[in-house]
Parts: sequence; structure tokens; C-alpha cells
Amino acid sequence: MTLAEGTIRHDWTIEQIVALHDLPLLELIARANAVHRQHHDPNKVQKASLLSIKTGGCPENCAYCPQSAHHREVDLTRDKLMDPESVIAMASTAKAAGAERFCMGAAWRQVRDGKEFDAVIEMVEGVRNLGMEACVTLGMLKPHQAERLANAGLTAYNHNLDTSPEFYGQIVTTRTYEDRLKTLATVRSFGIDLCCGGIIGMGETIRDRASMLQVLASMEPHPESVPINALVPIAGTPLASRPRIDPLELVRMVATARLVMPASTVRLSAGRSALNREAQVLCLAAGANSVFYGDTLLTTPNAGIGADAELFAAIGEQGHARTSAPAA
Repeated sequence: MTLAEGTIRHDWTIEQIVALHDLPLLELIARANAVHRQHHDPNKVQKASLLSIKTGGCPENCAYCPQSAHHREVDLTRDKLMDPESVIAMASTAKAAGAERFCMGAAWRQVRDGKEFDAVIEMVEGVRNLGMEACVTLGMLKPHQAERLANAGLTAYNHNLDTSPEFYGQIVTTRTYEDRLKTLATVRSFGIDLCCGGIIGMGETIRDRASMLQVLASMEPHPESVPINALVPIAGTPLASRPRIDPLELVRMVATARLVMPASTVRLSAGRSALNREAQVLCLAAGANSVFYGDTLLTTPNAGIGADAELFAAIGEQGHARTSAPAA
């Protein structure tokens, strides 16, 4: 018996996912849109604001990341952890501009107990008190730290796989794939939603992209949020010379993610600033139902608030963005 398309399942094979990805584009978008409508309001796009609360100096060597201490030719100012009061004020401004979710990223390899982690807990509590969803990305963490975050009301923890298990070693060598999966399991064990996706355009194959989606779709339950990023080549990083992907590759990846993880929020993330309005609309039609909202994503450019307001007005999205900009 063949399962109806849109059924939640965890037994996808890489070959099945490749076959979906390689469908004729219009058929792929149509099928993904139909599945999207089964599980989501097609006129609702969640807006999330992202703030770098501690920038640069990360001991990891992720080849795409300008915040790595290994990439010394990157022109980036290192900033210490922000104070909670400032972060909460920025979250309030982001909410006033239309953001529903506030995401905070610290360039750490792993969480360390002490004043800095205490400050992050205060930030999470403050964001939740504003009535917003709160998400953090802090690197690896231990069970007692995940428990503290859960008790503070954290909505979701972001910890991306980046790419497939097979290609991962060409992108990162300071942390294993198993390290990432262990962190995700720890987060899940305390009832915190997972925000977990990856990046395309780093030199991986289509099979690598499908393999990453297969790992995500094998999780029970699926990650609640799946960010789909396109590489933003940054001068000074090992991937600085990589060409930007064709926007239709991003559309295909969004659509494929929607088909294999029907109920997840598929988040159109890094690389969106390089897409014109029509390409973004295609991504939304293909199943993306969340965007990062604000002028920057940690340290890379994002679509501007004014452009987003025009986009949401053009598609008639419910409660489309206001034109005032969040500070994040």
C-alpha cells in the first residue's frame, strides 16, 4: 500500500528523496504546495528576528563561518556577550516591527556554566515575558544546561547539521556529526523544540542534500523548524570563492524538505537577500512558511525590512510586516 503524500513518515530513503528533488520543477512545486496546504495555513508566514548576542572568536573551524577564530583574514569585529537588558529591548523593538520569534546566537563551541550562561537564561526569560517565541543557538550543551533552558521557557534550540554525514568532514573537523546529533537528542529530551537544518552551495552533491534531509526526516518527531540556508560566501573563509547557487536550487530544496517533513516549519534563511521577490514567492509556494526578518542574520546581510514589507503586501500574507525596522 502506498502512503498518501503528506503522511508523516520517518522511513525515507536517500534515493526516494533524490527522486523527489529531481522531479520536473513545476510538478515538484505543485506537489509540495499541496502537502503544505494539508498541514499549514498557506497565507501565514512566521517572521523571526535573529540577533548575534556574542560575535566572533569561535573555536570551531566551520568553513562557511566568518565567526571562526581559525579564519583570521575575515574582517569581523569580535564582540563580548551582550547584556540581557539590551537584548530584551531589541526583542521588544523586533516584536513591534512584526517579529513573532526572537532568535539569539552566541559564537560558542559549547555552553559553559557561569555568569554568561546565567545572562542567556535571563535573556530567554525576558523574551518569553514579551509574549514572543525564544530560540537560541549556543553550540553543544549538557543535560543540566538544557534543563535550565527548558525551565526558562525556551521555545526552540537551533543546532544545524550543516550538510550530509558524508560531506560533513570537508566543512567541519573540530566537531563530529555525532556531537551534533547528541546535542539534538539532549535538547529533545527536555521537551524543547528543535530548529535544525543545513546549508546548500558548499560544494556538496544533490545526494548530499538528500542525505541531510534523510537524517532530519528520520528523527521522531521531525524537527519543528527546518532552516534551509544558501551559502553566503564571505571573504577570508575557505568557501569565499564558491559561486552563489541558482535560486531555483533553493526552491527545489525547500520543496523537497516540505514533502519529507510535511508538518515542520520550513524556514527560508541565509541567502534570501540574494533572491528577487519572484524567487522568494516561489520558495513560499514550495512550502517555506517562515523567514528571518531583519537587516542581518548574525553577521551576514538579509533582506531589508522595507523589501519584506513590500513582499508580504504583494502576496497578501496575513498581518504583513510593518515598515519599521527591528534593531536586531
